[in-house]
Amino acid sequence: MLRIRLQRPGRAAKRRYNRKIIVIERTAARDSEFVAQVGCYDPSRELLRFDIAQYENWVKKGARPTETVASLFKRFKKQSS
Repeated sequence: MLRIRLQRPGRAAKRRYNRKIIVIERTAARDSEFVAQVGCYDPSRELLRFDIAQYENWVKKGARPTETVASLFKRFKKQSS
């Protein structure tokens, strides 16, 4: 089963965490290889990007977003409207 969740790549230099929004196997470790990247999120700069078509396509295929990703997507849809 696939999940859409956050991945924290690289090192945490001065606690500036950038996160990728990825599609990954549910049982895989956080930093393992992913199937696709559907967006990115930087909480320190309030930067949020989604590829809406790709996100909705993966949801139609059965990938389930985590609660955090679902709330970020709702916020993104509200901002882009």
